[in-house]
Amino acid sequence: MAAMVVCLTILSVLFISLAFKLVFDTIHCYILIPRRIKNMMQKQGVRGPKPRRLTGNIIEMVTLTSQSTVNDMDGVHHDVVGRLLPHYVKWSNSYGKRFIYWHGIEPRMCLTEIELIKELMTKHHLVTGKSWLQQQGSKHFTGKGLLMANGQEWYHQRHIAAPAFMGDKLKSYSTHMVECTKHMLQSLLNEVKSGQNEFEIGEYMTRLTADIIARTEFDTSYEKGKQIFHLLTSLQHRCAQASRHLCFPGSRFFPTKYNREIKALKTEVERLLMEIIQSRKDCMEIGRSSSYGNDLLGILLNEMEKERRGGKFKINLELIMDECKTFFFAGHETTALLLTWTVMLLATNPHWQQKVRDEVNKVCDGGVPSLDQLPKLTLVTILCIYI
Repeated sequence: MAAMVVCLTILSVLFISLAFKLVFDTIHCYILIPRRIKNMMQKQGVRGPKPRRLTGNIIEMVTLTSQSTVNDMDGVHHDVVGRLLPHYVKWSNSYGKRFIYWHGIEPRMCLTEIELIKELMTKHHLVTGKSWLQQQGSKHFTGKGLLMANGQEWYHQRHIAAPAFMGDKLKSYSTHMVECTKHMLQSLLNEVKSGQNEFEIGEYMTRLTADIIARTEFDTSYEKGKQIFHLLTSLQHRCAQASRHLCFPGSRFFPTKYNREIKALKTEVERLLMEIIQSRKDCMEIGRSSSYGNDLLGILLNEMEKERRGGKFKINLELIMDECKTFFFAGHETTALLLTWTVMLLATNPHWQQKVRDEVNKVCDGGVPSLDQLPKLTLVTILCIYI
């Protein structure tokens, strides 16, 4: 009986301590830290819109964006900041070139002073970085990869990945780019021949950039790379849906619908990545290859092997998988949007479209552009700079 009382007492103390810590962390995270940051910024003359408790300025941002995008654009032009980011325009007019707003409980500093931005990028690039909330929101589909790394970790990861993006290495990817583009154009041509006359061109561009990255990142494991891409896209959507709910301390451990789906997708992505990595390691062990490969994954694995022999910065399989996931998102989405915007501009400017087509036909003699011919496409270069 006495032993049971002692056990119950210990459990009660542990439960009360845990509950007290949870309450204290919540108050500290949601009230005390935001208040301290707000007061600190005000003393430096940096002000901004008044935040609501817990949600910050998110509701105002959503409301302003909904109002600005409710009607179609009156024409195609590049001046879209006021339409897509109306809160930035409103707050910069009210509070100046430097202001602070709140994304939930997290402050965001908006800077439009070019000299100050240059100073941050050159002198303080190892100090600035992604916040805890940003890291938590994307940790399942990019993890601790380069996109979310800070300080010295960012510096070392950037150094490790840099060889994959050197000029000679990028030139070696051109064959993959041409092959994937031909496949995309052929699928469009087949749709035209079948009678279809309207296309969601953004979907084609997304598939194109995803195919190119799957080949350059995983080479012979291209098909598994495409599977990983589709899983990561689903994972990103689930994480975005989950982030719309308030994230109380410890809530990520609750077995909610979103958490279960996120965990299942993440597990499948990592399983496919480990299969690709293990096949590379097997080829090395049986002597079929002298390195892990020349694609991005091979470069990361080769670097891991070097670090294992005495490097200062430790890189492990988890970090390699995070880097692979990161470069899928860093590479495909921005490029797909740029290509879509370019096609739309050409479609709405037939005169420029014909000029570019004539130049390509003249320089390339009706064939596929080669690396040596690209510098000769002056109009295409001007178009890229303009966009």
